[in-house]
Amino acid sequence: MKKQNSLFDGWNHYSFQLRHQVSLVKLKGLIYIELQRALGAKMKQLPFMGVVFTVMLFIIYRTTNYQHLQTEMESKLDPFYTMKNLGTDTKSLDSLPRGIIEARSDLELKPLWTTSSTKKKVSVHSSNNLLAMPVGIKQKKNVDTIVQKFLSENFTIILFHYDGNLDGWWDLDWSKEAIHIVAHNQTKWWFAKRFLHPAIVSVYDYIFLWDEDLGVKKFHPGRYLDIVKSEGLEISQPALDPNSTGIHHRITIRKRMSMFHSRVYDLRGSTKCTDESEGPPCSGFVEGMAPVFSRSAWHCAWHLIQNDLVHGWGMDMKLGYCAQGDRSKKVGIVDSEYVVHQSIQTLGGGTSARKGLHTEGSRKKHVVNVRSEIRRQSSTELQKFKERWERAVEEDRNWVDPFSSSRRRKFWLNYRRSSKI
Repeated sequence: MKKQNSLFDGWNHYSFQLRHQVSLVKLKGLIYIELQRALGAKMKQLPFMGVVFTVMLFIIYRTTNYQHLQTEMESKLDPFYTMKNLGTDTKSLDSLPRGIIEARSDLELKPLWTTSSTKKKVSVHSSNNLLAMPVGIKQKKNVDTIVQKFLSENFTIILFHYDGNLDGWWDLDWSKEAIHIVAHNQTKWWFAKRFLHPAIVSVYDYIFLWDEDLGVKKFHPGRYLDIVKSEGLEISQPALDPNSTGIHHRITIRKRMSMFHSRVYDLRGSTKCTDESEGPPCSGFVEGMAPVFSRSAWHCAWHLIQNDLVHGWGMDMKLGYCAQGDRSKKVGIVDSEYVVHQSIQTLGGGTSARKGLHTEGSRKKHVVNVRSEIRRQSSTELQKFKERWERAVEEDRNWVDPFSSSRRRKFWLNYRRSSKI
């Protein structure tokens, strides 16, 4: 009896497992059928989803393309400033159609009316480079020689008259073709900051910001620019003839056997220039008497000029930061086209002395006093510039010095700052 019961129980257990397996098969079949239905529905939705996806891609493309065209238009309106960086509330321009906005200018003279001769003259005289110089009537002959050289290469000329004498220049044939700005006893950097804004001179490829006392017998602007362009120099100057007076840095002296150079080796003096020397005045340096800037470099250099520090002392040591890259490669002295620095100081010299009220000796003493006062002011401005640079570096935590030795100092400075927080 027990044997029959055990057989019966085994049969029941077996039949239960069989029914359970049959149920699983049926369940799987139902699931399979439902999956087929769901997939069928989704397959039917695929064309619709494809249309939606295509429309979304089209919208994204049009939006991106519009933003690109907007940015491109703004860059054409002004190569240096976008509409957000004009320095004014851009909402004030919203009432104008964007295409009519002219965000830059130039220094080209325009006729009051157009004739056939002026049309031909305008088409021929399309200048791409600018010469700007502070001038006084005492250096008229030398300035005439310089300007004649540059006019032959189709330069635009702008003269900054620091002595107030403008009438004495009209007898020169080219004078009426130049731009004349008069401000009594102002420096080259004062004029440049106020009248050579990047938006005004952005049409020029190169800006020559020269002193008036340079001899140009061995200098040719066209050949000079050919070298600058071929070597990729963003900031440069012509080398100084070794017989020049007022040579302050050996790197500016002409090397007879080279076309250009950007480094000097010198173990004399307080500053030793060796293979390990980095930066000015051993490499990547030009002096303030005859700098030449590319458009991009001038955009940077103009912002480096301090509005109230008019003598510009100390700025030459920092111009390499505007070289648009490695200053040891982008800043250079051109040897094959060189000038003679005559070191004639005329700014502020004896202008306030009244005729007939002073003896010859007292006039000389007055001139000497003016020179000493100018030098004292320049030294004061140099110290202020250094302090401003150091303070700016200290306050701008996001700025990193692009040149190696200073970069390491900045890293440890930031590390010490973070450790104190």
